[in-house]
Amino acid sequence: MNRAVDPRDLQVHADDGIAKGDVLLEVNNVSLRFGGVKAITDISFDILKGEIRAIIGPNGAGKTSMLNVINGFYTPQEGTITFRGVERRAMRTTDAARQGIARTFQNIALFKGMTTLDNIMTGRITLQTSNIFSQALWFGPAVREEIAHRQRVEEIIDFLEIQHIRKVPVGRLPYGLQKRVELGRALAAEPSLLLLDEPMAGMNLEEKEDMSRFILDVNSQFGTTIALIEHDMGVVMDISDRVVVLDYGRKIGDGTPDEVSKNQDVIDAYLGVPHE
Repeated sequence: MNRAVDPRDLQVHADDGIAKGDVLLEVNNVSLRFGGVKAITDISFDILKGEIRAIIGPNGAGKTSMLNVINGFYTPQEGTITFRGVERRAMRTTDAARQGIARTFQNIALFKGMTTLDNIMTGRITLQTSNIFSQALWFGPAVREEIAHRQRVEEIIDFLEIQHIRKVPVGRLPYGLQKRVELGRALAAEPSLLLLDEPMAGMNLEEKEDMSRFILDVNSQFGTTIALIEHDMGVVMDISDRVVVLDYGRKIGDGTPDEVSKNQDVIDAYLGVPHE
């Protein structure tokens, strides 16, 4: 399948009544501890609908823990997350997925023995509506639903330009393509908020350029709001609308890429540029 993909073929989560530029998700005074270790301390920031929001900081700053709180993997001891106008502290990861939050992981979490197509199909699980009985007997609504899901997955494969590996087990793919397949699986859930945990880690320059292009296209063409953790500051400054900076579990900076790059606390803790 080599046809061009119409962005309208890959519409994201149903309209939630939130206009572009309005707050989609708000982190309110969140603190997270593991025993006596403070992973996150009293952090607040928001994510606006339609933006690319970067979360940066040194290793151990609490970035991945923050994503894990947002998508329900961790429950903070203090603070709340407000998503699409609903405030909560605890939420199961399956509920987060059903409400429109999808993510990729720092370490690739694919089914290595399954093909690219089948891996991306697993991203459609939360969107399935037919019951187990009709799925088992393969009739009626289950058949129609399966066809619709497969069509959507083929559209994602076309969009990510991975038609040539659609039937290849992902365990046989090079690292960069595995990262692209993982992005495809997250997109298959049709999220309104996409969380990307170091999507370009371990990639060469060409692979980073490709991934940056796909992230920008997902944001601009599909309207998907994106929050990403990334260590490549060139990438962060190029593709992000706003950046929040963490250090030892605390927020030390928040603003546009230009504002953050001039913040002396950020410079001292992370960017490594000396005082003038």
